[in-house]
Amino acid sequence: MPAPLLFVVSGLTLYAGAAVAVGLFDTLGAPTVGWWRIALAAVVLLAWRRPWRRRWTRRDLVAATLFGVVLAAMNVVFYVAVDHLPLGVAVAIEFLGPVAVAAVTGRGWRERAAIVVAAAGVVLLAGVTLGTVPREDAVIGLTAVLAAAACWAGYIVLGKRVAGAGTGIDGLAVGMAAGAVAFAPFFASSTATVVTDVPLLAFLLVVAVCSSVVPYVLDQVVLRRVGTASFAVMLALLPATAVVVGAVVLRQIPTWPELAGLVLVSGAIAMTART
Repeated sequence: MPAPLLFVVSGLTLYAGAAVAVGLFDTLGAPTVGWWRIALAAVVLLAWRRPWRRRWTRRDLVAATLFGVVLAAMNVVFYVAVDHLPLGVAVAIEFLGPVAVAAVTGRGWRERAAIVVAAAGVVLLAGVTLGTVPREDAVIGLTAVLAAAACWAGYIVLGKRVAGAGTGIDGLAVGMAAGAVAFAPFFASSTATVVTDVPLLAFLLVVAVCSSVVPYVLDQVVLRRVGTASFAVMLALLPATAVVVGAVVLRQIPTWPELAGLVLVSGAIAMTART
């Protein structure tokens, strides 16, 4: 399956999980939902992959652990951001992470130009505006989303290292487990509430599978095929997928700026295409 099509599948599941996650913020709080997303995804991946059967080197374990901690941090701070900012604003600003990666790791003018085009498309798709956001929310949200952007850049670089080392999805399983453990002291106090509420646990499991297991497994597949710069550009397909799904499923007709954003994102992907 072509890498861009894998990103479309990833985006579909990611936004389905996000829709469920937002509905849980009032019950557990945004950062706690972010941690449970990682913790339950780790359980699913460990049960599926059983990575202890692999022979691990110290270097591979360290790389997977760092990758997982950065991944967990990215999820927690992004959920804090979307709890204080409009989703479109958060998505657009967080895209600074992939922009930085493509700018630094791009090997030619084509990849660097493509990331500029993709970034412009993401801004148009997100409809960025802070006009109605209270000042306190804006400060907290912007701080959190900039931290998420930095983590996203780290996720791409470290994820490429894990994929390139050959550990792939097994490395993802180990990393997620490490990330869940690293943040457990801050969020594990919610365990009694979650495990005694079966519907709540079921919704969290849906979030974990849709927003973490499927997208991050597909990321590992794509990262083995393409460079970090091309991967960073392809991430622009995520907000583009949301607009297309809204148009097809919810009859939310795209505005002219959104259509322009879709064209720009499509053009950026075409610029990084390989024969």
